[in-house]
Parts: sequence; structure tokens; C-alpha cells
Amino acid sequence: MDITVFSDEYFMKEALKEAGKAMDRDEVPVGSVIVANNMIIARSHNLTETLNDTTAHAEMQAFTAASGYLGGKCLNDCALYVTLEPCTMCAGAAYWTRIGKIVWGADDEKLGFTLTNKNLLHPKTEIITGVMEKECAAMIREFFREKRK
Repeated sequence: MDITVFSDEYFMKEALKEAGKAMDRDEVPVGSVIVANNMIIARSHNLTETLNDTTAHAEMQAFTAASGYLGGKCLNDCALYVTLEPCTMCAGAAYWTRIGKIVWGADDEKLGFTLTNKNLLHPKTEIITGVMEKECAAMIREFFREKRK
């Protein structure tokens, strides 16, 4: 039986598709997917403007969807792929989910959690950064460039 194992780049491309959906809604283009057993179980993008909710970040939406899919709050066997480094709120939520792995594309040089406290994640959470960094950063830059016109 041939089982395809998808790469971090494959899943980041899926997160970028979600970021594109956010951009289409005039939301800050951040997208995420959560993966379990090599399968996407949650997809999300920023909805802060749409829902008028400052907590409606892509990661928060994904945590809720993945927990609903799995029927439990712990995501220790899952991986979060997100186009932008999580903020402190999302990193704190990631801690409580006990997510097994976080992969992000672009660093958030203004609001990323690593600027304030690199120890916000659960000690067992694996971190991988810079996956498709150029593509992820370019989408954010384009969005804000258009906003400043």
C-alpha cells in the first residue's frame, strides 16, 4: 500500500490558499491549516473584521475547528501550519492545546510571540520557521501596500 507523506511546503501552500481567502475578504491575509495523520482536519483564515472580533485570528479558528473534528481539546498529535508567526494570544492558545508542532512561514517583526516570550509554547511543541517565507511575507506586504494607497 502506497501512502503519500506530504511535506511542510505542501501544507504551507494550503495555508497560503486560506490567506488568499482572507485577502479576498479584506482581512489581514493570514491562513492556517491543522494536520493530523498527514491529513488536513481544519482550515482557517483571519476573520477579525468579518466577525468584528479581535480574537478571530486564523490560528484560533483552526484550534476550534480541529478540536471539534477530533472531539477533544488536546492537539498533541497535530501540526499547525500558519503563514505568519503567531502572536502572544495565539501562542498562549497553542500552549493550552498542547499542539505537537507549529510551522510558520514569515516572522512577524511587530507582533510575533518570539519578540516578547519565546517560552509561551508547550515545552514539547516542535517549532519550524521560514517555510515558504518569501511567499508568505509577500502576501502580507502586498496587502498593506494596497491599504496605504
